[in-house]
Amino acid sequence: MGERLAFLGLGVMGFPMAGHLARAGHEVTVFNRTRARAEAFVARHGGAAAPTPAAACRGARAAFVCVGRDDDVREVVLGPHGALAGLAPGSLLVDHTTASAALARELDAAARARGVGFVDAPVSGGQSGAEQGVLTVMAGGSEEDVERARPLLGCYARALRRLGPPGSGQLAKMVNQICIAGLLEALAEGLHFAEAVGLDALAVVDVISKGAAQSWQMEQRHRTMLAGEFEHGFAVEWMRKDLALALDEARRAGVALPVTALVDQLYAEVEALGGRRYDTSSLILRLREARRVSPRA
Repeated sequence: MGERLAFLGLGVMGFPMAGHLARAGHEVTVFNRTRARAEAFVARHGGAAAPTPAAACRGARAAFVCVGRDDDVREVVLGPHGALAGLAPGSLLVDHTTASAALARELDAAARARGVGFVDAPVSGGQSGAEQGVLTVMAGGSEEDVERARPLLGCYARALRRLGPPGSGQLAKMVNQICIAGLLEALAEGLHFAEAVGLDALAVVDVISKGAAQSWQMEQRHRTMLAGEFEHGFAVEWMRKDLALALDEARRAGVALPVTALVDQLYAEVEALGGRRYDTSSLILRLREARRVSPRA
């Protein structure tokens, strides 16, 4: 028998994630700041749309949050009409937002003060992973809370691992973004170099992708990068938000992240070229623009 659940935030990730919960037989009440989006969800998946996060969470066994930034999470969870105003003791709050580790610890303390369990559970896999139900979840929280969440998260995740206490999931997501950022710049440079020296870039990728250079980004994005198509996933503005979180945490820890800092600035150049909403593979755009302006560069 399905559980009564709340899902707060129906963006490109949250909408399909909540949909998987509904298709698994759970009774899902949703909240979204744009009411039409919540009504569209109900029309497609059933359940109900609530006027506030607190209203969505009343009677829910678990609530899931998937919004944009730290301040958005605070409003949706800690505000006067936030999730914790509606969740009953013994329920569970799961935050899928990519946010700061400090916020995760803050939410955990606030939740526990009300007798509510908490898991910070950022995801990897992008919009396509959410739609296909094959996300990877990096979790922080007590073993008990993560295990309580596991069957529900399994509705849209193929992998879930607890990395430690609250905040650990967010720190692991920072590692994920650090690795992706450096890899995407390397891929952009490699493809740009192949074109510049007269190689058939598609043929090059076909052979090197069978060796040590292979990556998910290479397999999934090389064709669209070469075609100059950048409407296929996670936006530059959101990657810059995530890299800022990682760089801030690194400064606090006294850790140098020179490549990450550089790629963040390269994304700023993409934004200046009008690419704020382009996907993260658009790093090749600035290389092409630089060569167009200075062909010998």
